[in-house]
Amino acid sequence: MVRRKRKIRIDFEEAKKDPYKVLFAILRKQKYHIVGHHSAVKKCHWTHAALTEGRFCYKCKFYGIETHRCVQMSPAVLWCWNACIHCWRLRPQDIGIEWDETKLPTVDDPELIAEGVLKEQLRILSGYKGNPKVNRKLLEEALKPKHVAISLTGEPLLYPRLSELIQIFHRKGLTTFLVTRAIRPDVLANLDEEPSQLYVSFEAWNKEMYNKLNVPLAPRLWELSLKTLEILPSFTCPTVMRITVMKGVNMGEKDAEGFAKLVELAQPTYVEVKAYMHVGASTKRLPRSAMPRHGEVRAFAKLISEKTGYPIVSESIPSRVVLLSRLKKPIRLGKGCPEGWKTPDIGGEESGEYGKYISEV
Repeated sequence: MVRRKRKIRIDFEEAKKDPYKVLFAILRKQKYHIVGHHSAVKKCHWTHAALTEGRFCYKCKFYGIETHRCVQMSPAVLWCWNACIHCWRLRPQDIGIEWDETKLPTVDDPELIAEGVLKEQLRILSGYKGNPKVNRKLLEEALKPKHVAISLTGEPLLYPRLSELIQIFHRKGLTTFLVTRAIRPDVLANLDEEPSQLYVSFEAWNKEMYNKLNVPLAPRLWELSLKTLEILPSFTCPTVMRITVMKGVNMGEKDAEGFAKLVELAQPTYVEVKAYMHVGASTKRLPRSAMPRHGEVRAFAKLISEKTGYPIVSESIPSRVVLLSRLKKPIRLGKGCPEGWKTPDIGGEESGEYGKYISEV
């Protein structure tokens, strides 16, 4: 079954006067809940699956995160220093509206962002109260979030008060995952408080590939990314190198060798090898066939494992992701999925966030 795309109507005259008003209107139609002037929260596919089906995400299996109690947010929803071909972030060339993608127009107070994000998450969950399919106990727990994924879309390191935001979430009793493209080692090195876990995302292993796949919007980003990898061992929190793989793009033997060298440089706690997802604006830049099946992801992860010495310790078939670890036991950051890495998957590839596309690949 082919998923129909809703055509977005854009008021270009209004966009000339106030581009952000129009941009946020577009994001709201895409089910983003806007917080302040540059932040957003959005319901995750797996929040719905947890509440209505009792199925939990790979971060529950890998790291103990309670899926139904996780908030997915960004403090820089429209801004990044990269224009990656696989990314679903809204960009000027995709919609014909110009704005400065590299700098936030203003800087909101982190306390207001944290409060606004949690308020909007409760608003999102309020729609489940009348749903007969919902597990009432899980819903009650979901109304008291325990984790924040600072990711979603955009580059969180562009928010100048990120360190304060992390501290505020921690004071409120929430753990944090910070996901970054690794382009601001200066920000990471000067965090007053580390996140509960730090992710760095890579799709390229040399500068030529980086310029092609990650399309830098600022100078020296490849060099800055390498600098981030160099300082990664200095973090006391668990670190993850996430390698997003695209079929026919970065999944060859030579690619595995290149990524293995980056892993050797960074010495992350974990390596996640995860399939590209054919959604959003990325559909204009990559064919659907670039979205690999889980077996292909596993085969590539095995190559990286052989070249790095990091064993494969777990996988999530519904999410097309394979976990490599230099630890024999996980550092669990929550009470979810008590069986940990051995938690059996419920359903196959068709049951996860990639499932709607499975008959089309």
